[in-house]
Amino acid sequence: MEQMSLFDYQEHESPLASRVRPADLDEFVGQEHLVGKGKILRQLIDQDKIPSMIFWGPPGVGKTTLASIIAAKTRASFVNFSAVTSGIKEIKEVMARAEEGRRSGLRTLVFVDEIHRFNKAQQDAFLPFVEKGSIILIGATTENPSFEINAALLSRCKVFVLKALTADDMVKLLKRAISSPKGLGYLNIEISEELLWMIAEFADGDARTALNTLEMAVINGEIRPDKTVVTKEILEQCISKKSLLYDKKGEEHYNLISALHKSMRNSDPDAAVYWLARMLEAGEDPLYIARRLIRFASEDVGMADPQALPLAVAAYQASHFLGMPECNLNLAQTVIYLSLAPRSNSVYRAYEEAKQDALTMLSEPVPLVIRNAPTGLMKELHYGEGYIYAHDTEEKIAHMQCLPDALAGRTYYRPAREGQESRAADRLEEIRRFRAKEEDG
Repeated sequence: MEQMSLFDYQEHESPLASRVRPADLDEFVGQEHLVGKGKILRQLIDQDKIPSMIFWGPPGVGKTTLASIIAAKTRASFVNFSAVTSGIKEIKEVMARAEEGRRSGLRTLVFVDEIHRFNKAQQDAFLPFVEKGSIILIGATTENPSFEINAALLSRCKVFVLKALTADDMVKLLKRAISSPKGLGYLNIEISEELLWMIAEFADGDARTALNTLEMAVINGEIRPDKTVVTKEILEQCISKKSLLYDKKGEEHYNLISALHKSMRNSDPDAAVYWLARMLEAGEDPLYIARRLIRFASEDVGMADPQALPLAVAAYQASHFLGMPECNLNLAQTVIYLSLAPRSNSVYRAYEEAKQDALTMLSEPVPLVIRNAPTGLMKELHYGEGYIYAHDTEEKIAHMQCLPDALAGRTYYRPAREGQESRAADRLEEIRRFRAKEEDG
């Protein structure tokens, strides 16, 4: 077989991912839970009953491809919008043409990539045309549509969640790209199964990344008289540094900090350190993580280990002094400490219960006995009357009611018996026994 040259390769200069884009559902890889035989989206497509919808999922899982397949299957005019480059003017022009088409019996499928980047006014521009059925709107987003898409528009769209492709899906996709005449089939490529799995794992569920990596490896492969050989060394050069950056304001940001917090709460230092590393190596602000650790120290450890809070504050200060990458160990030390510390959420529960009473009983007066009386008039009004300075008593406890009358006797703080909080529990029992004795006396 005659080997193709790089000059021949340049004739296929459009990206590999575009050339091998599936034309129908039989070629589509992944999302079996939606487009597998008998699944809901597959049935809607086969029955030509496509509603307006939102595809929510990570990059490179086939959102755009699926929209184009739907358009072809339903014989609708396909309009591809980009939320990055399109404004209200462009939206209105397309909507006007779609309305004309509707009167002629033609359907228009409008695909909006990154719909979450449209502002409220831009999203609202679609609403009347979706309601009238002038267009079938398919929006694609990597962000949670509950937060990023107007409620009115979202209520008129069905949301389908697309999942990251599995490694098996990815290898299948790569093999098809190698053999397809539209892809790399015009070349005689030698690449081992092991290297295909390396690409699949590197891509981490993103088909576009996988295909781009394969294409780069082939372009840089060893050209021999009869074939192009992709070696492990060549592939490792192409994937030498995987980008871990993510949108610090996006959903993944909150997913990762949630994973860190819940791993520490579950006393799993290994998982906690992993999620910490994921965030730091992705470029997360170490001070943001440190602030969350300070919160955790009071919310989840609390009085069970009072040293957790100053340690977390020290980690914040160390992160501020050193910055990345040096502060990574300060944060890792604190994460491990907090993961292994005894657990108590009694501080958190005490505040939450007190907050509910504070919000619903805003007008409860401060008892006169504990009011300050800096003026004569206030003294005449009995401010501070009967106040007892606790340090003057033998027990260092004064017999006074400090809660409003409507809340007298209310208990918020219920100490756990974990770690050092058992000492606080013993002390609180002594205090309550003393007060009960005073009341009986």
